[in-house]
Amino acid sequence: MSFRRSQLSIAALFGSLGFQYSTWASRIPALADRLHLSSAEVGVLLLAAGAGAVISAPLVPKLMAALGSRRLALGAVLVLAAALAGLVAAPAYGLLLVVLLIDGVAVGCLNVAMNAQGAALEQRSGRTTMARLHATFSGGIFAAALLASAITAVTGSVAAHFAVAGAVLLAVTAAGPGLLTEDLPPAPRPAGRRLVRPSGVVAGLGLAMLLATITEGAVTDWSALYLELVHAADHLLPLGIAVTSGTMLTARLFADRWRDRWGDRTVVAAGAALAGAGLLAALLAGGAGPALAGFACVGLGMAAVSPCLYVAAARHGPAALTAAATMSTTGLLAGPPAIGFLAEAAGLRWALTAVVGTAWLLVPCALLLRPRLLPERDQSLVP
Repeated sequence: MSFRRSQLSIAALFGSLGFQYSTWASRIPALADRLHLSSAEVGVLLLAAGAGAVISAPLVPKLMAALGSRRLALGAVLVLAAALAGLVAAPAYGLLLVVLLIDGVAVGCLNVAMNAQGAALEQRSGRTTMARLHATFSGGIFAAALLASAITAVTGSVAAHFAVAGAVLLAVTAAGPGLLTEDLPPAPRPAGRRLVRPSGVVAGLGLAMLLATITEGAVTDWSALYLELVHAADHLLPLGIAVTSGTMLTARLFADRWRDRWGDRTVVAAGAALAGAGLLAALLAGGAGPALAGFACVGLGMAAVSPCLYVAAARHGPAALTAAATMSTTGLLAGPPAIGFLAEAAGLRWALTAVVGTAWLLVPCALLLRPRLLPERDQSLVP
């Protein structure tokens, strides 16, 4: 099997996760209007999806052991396609909550399985690719947003939109033959022990993932309000998210080359330092221009952090990879509200200063990563 075929098949998994999330998230207003939901009820819906991903944590290692990452990933894609149908068919708010809870569990399974596939591909081929795989996740979000815009321009039917999106997800399962059939070997466990306390390295990787997603999520969710605080024009307010995500997507397309040249440890440490320094400079300078430049530094600096952490966690087995994914979800869920509480107490500028701290705390965490990625190449994977 060729490296390129496997890379494209795994990329399809990453793209499908971003595509499915962006599909239903783009139609939240229509779903809320159909069932006459309040803002608080919509907030609980979003929390249900995140809670499902967290709930999946104890299940995923067992499912990985029983099914392998290939079958688990393809099964999760099918569940995500079915979840779109469930969102359309749910006649009441309670059932909508159940559907999104199941959706979150499937997201947790696919997140771990696709990252396990990516890490195994790197290990077997001796080539870096994880950053580009994560870029396709962002590409999936972008593609779904374009599809939603195109379909809603023709019809307001959520059912028609989700039917098209579901067909796209089902098509992703055609990538199955290109996926790897063998995962990385699980980490060794002490004989006679059923429950094993996470090692210091695994716990450190989980902490690093938490810090990384807090940094990413806080800047993404609070950039518009900060731009408003510094009296930016109304048409500039959405540019905070656009600059951060656009810079991150672009950087991820090149980040694997940086990993090859300098190693994961240096790339993560330098990127985290840049993100913190750029954001701090923006906060000190004030104004819309420095703010956008600072957000660009965060996108550029954080682009390779999560991919490198997922690769490192995968080397310690499915349980460590699941823990990293769970901490990622926790950071995305808990980070923005925590910044909100800090902003309420001390002001948004000081709250974002705390994000500078989360970025810089990643620098010593980078010591947990390998200086260079130099695995043995598997000859069964040809270029």
